[in-house]
Formats: sequence, structure tokens, C-alpha cells
Amino acid sequence: MASTTRITVTLPTEQVDELKKLTDNVSGYVAEAVARQIRHQLLGDDLRRYQEQHGVFTEEELAEARTRIFGTQSNGAEPAAA
Repeated sequence: MASTTRITVTLPTEQVDELKKLTDNVSGYVAEAVARQIRHQLLGDDLRRYQEQHGVFTEEELAEARTRIFGTQSNGAEPAAA
């Protein structure tokens, strides 16, 4: 198990109320959300760095990436954002 550090955060009361409706493990829920955000930012940094070195992604490259990530879209519609 990874080591942990206890911290204090301040959130709007409404968010805390909704969070407690979703989970009994607030620390785990928040840790997962933070990990997801860190991965998102690191991926964005990697993609920006790649484009700086190799140029902007083409529409074909973006379409291939969407297909690999989301599968084939039979109706041509964009997948909903997560």
C-alpha cells in the first residue's frame, strides 16, 4: 500500500454533502479524483510536447485516435465527454 499524508482541504458545503451521498470513503474518492486529474494534465503536457516537435495532429490522426479510444461511431456523432 502506498504511503499517505494527512492534509486538510476546504470544500463548499454543498459539494461535501453530495460527496457523502456518493461514498463512505471520502479520502479514497478524493484521491482517485486527484490521480485522474494528474494523469489528465500529464497526458495534455505530453500531447503538447509531441505537437511542438512533430506538428499539429491531422484530422486523420485525430479520427484514428477517436476510433481507438471510443470504437467505431456508426452514426458519425462525436462521443459524449466523460
